[in-house]
Amino acid sequence: MILLFSPGPWEIILIVLVVLLLFGGRKIPELMRGLGKGVSSFKEGMSEGNEEEKKEEKK
Repeated sequence: MILLFSPGPWEIILIVLVVLLLFGGRKIPELMRGLGKGVSSFKEGMSEGNEEEKKEEKK
């Protein structure tokens, strides 16, 4: 599949500035912390699923 739109450096800078304007500098660390926790819990869930699959294959 060909990506029709991939953001360049100016688009990324614009998005970051809009996020800063909307949420303010104080909310950004909280948002990133929540995002990091979500990603880590997703990875944990994926690894648990892989472990369960391996256990079922051994049976």
